[in-house]
Amino acid sequence: MSSNTLTAAEASGPQKPAAGFEGDRQDNTVGGAVRGYLNKLRGGDLGALPAILGIVVLGILFTILRPGTFLTPLNLANLLVQSTPIMVLAMGLVFVLLLGEIDLSAGVVSGVCSAVLAQLLVQVGVSWPIALLAAIATGAVIGAFTGSLVGMVGIPSFVVTLALFLGFQGVTLRIIGQGGTVPVREPVVRALANENVPVTLGWILAAVVAVSYAAFELWRWRSLKSRALAHPPLVLVVVRVVLIAAVVFGVTAILSVDRALAAAIDLAGIPYAVPLVVLLLLLLTFVLSRTTFGRHMYAVGGNAEAARRAGINVTRIRVMAFVISSSLAAISGILATSRLSSVTPDAGAGNTLLYAVGAAVIGGTSLFGGRGKARDAVLGGLVIAIIANGLGLLGVAAYLNFVITGGVLLLAASVDALARRRSASTKR
Repeated sequence: MSSNTLTAAEASGPQKPAAGFEGDRQDNTVGGAVRGYLNKLRGGDLGALPAILGIVVLGILFTILRPGTFLTPLNLANLLVQSTPIMVLAMGLVFVLLLGEIDLSAGVVSGVCSAVLAQLLVQVGVSWPIALLAAIATGAVIGAFTGSLVGMVGIPSFVVTLALFLGFQGVTLRIIGQGGTVPVREPVVRALANENVPVTLGWILAAVVAVSYAAFELWRWRSLKSRALAHPPLVLVVVRVVLIAAVVFGVTAILSVDRALAAAIDLAGIPYAVPLVVLLLLLLTFVLSRTTFGRHMYAVGGNAEAARRAGINVTRIRVMAFVISSSLAAISGILATSRLSSVTPDAGAGNTLLYAVGAAVIGGTSLFGGRGKARDAVLGGLVIAIIANGLGLLGVAAYLNFVITGGVLLLAASVDALARRRSASTKR
C-alpha cells in the first residue's frame, strides 16, 4: 500500500478511545486535580504534606506560647541561619537516600572539609576563593572514594560510611590538633552566616525568585498542555505561584526590618546563607527533575536491576550520588564554620548527621529509595530548627529537645514505612 494512501479509519478523523482506555484521560478540572491528589494520599504518597503541616502547627504553637519572641525578625533570622548547615547536608543525603543507600560519614566529612578550609586560611594563608574550592574539592574526592567502594567494590554503604565516620573523626583531630580550636577571621567566609544582603538587593532577589518561579510553572503548564500530556488546571498553577510569592515576599519583609538590639548596629536584610540555600535548592531541584541524570537516579532507586537492564550505568549513578552528598557536606561545613567563626576537632560529629538524616526523612524522602526531592531537606530542616528554637525559647531542658526531635523522626519513619506498604498493596 502506498504511504500516501489513507485507510478509512485514518480518513475519518479523530477516533474515540478504545473500550477500557477512557480512564487514561485526565480530568483537568480543579475537582479532578483534588480527587487525583486525594487518591495519591490514599495510595500512600504523602509527599511533603506532613512536613508542611508540622511547620504550620509548630509555628502556631510556639507563637502562642512565646507571642513576643518567636515571630520576631531577630529570632526568625537566627532560626534560618542556624538551620542552613543541616539543610545543605540533608540535601546531599537526599541523593544517597534516593538510591536506598545511607551515608553515615556525611557529618564528619563536613568537619574534615571545614578543617581543611580553616588550615588553608590560617596556617597556609591562601586566598579565600582557593580555600573554599579546596574544601569543596576535598568533599568531592571523599565522595568519589566512598562511592567507588559502594558501587564498584560492592561493600554495603552502611559498612563503608560507618568505617569512614570513625576514621574521618581522627583525620579532623589530626588536622586541627587535640584540644585546639582554629579561629577563622576571613571576612568573606564569616560574612556567609554573620552578614546580611543589603535590603534593596534582598527585595530584588525576592522578585527574581518569585518571577522566575512563576515563569517556569507557566512554561511547564503550557508545554504539557501543548503536547496533550497530563497537566494541572491553570487556576491551581496560579494559586501555587501566588502562595510561593507570598512566602518569599513575606520572609523578605520580615528580614528587612532592622533587628539590632543596639541603635549603633544595623542588622536589616536577609542573611547571605539564606540565598545560598535557595540557590542550591533550585539547582538540585533542576538536576533531579529536568535532567537525564535525575531521571536515572529515580530509576535506580526504584529498581536497580530494571535500571541496569534498561542500559543505565548503575555504578556511575551510585558514585555520583556520593560525590554530590560529600560535596554538599563540604558546603555545609563551610556554613557551620562561618556561623561559629572557628573549627573545633569535633566539627561535624555529634548530632549533625542525625539531624540531617532526620531533616530529609521528615521532609518526605523515603528511607527505602525511589522517592524524595531536594525541597524535603529544607522543609524537614525547618521542622527540626523550629523544634530546637521553640523549646529553647521556652527554657525547656536540653534532654527534651533530643527526645522530641527523636520522636518526630520516628513518627516520620513510621509514616514512610506505612505509606510504602500502602503503596505496595494498592499496586497488587
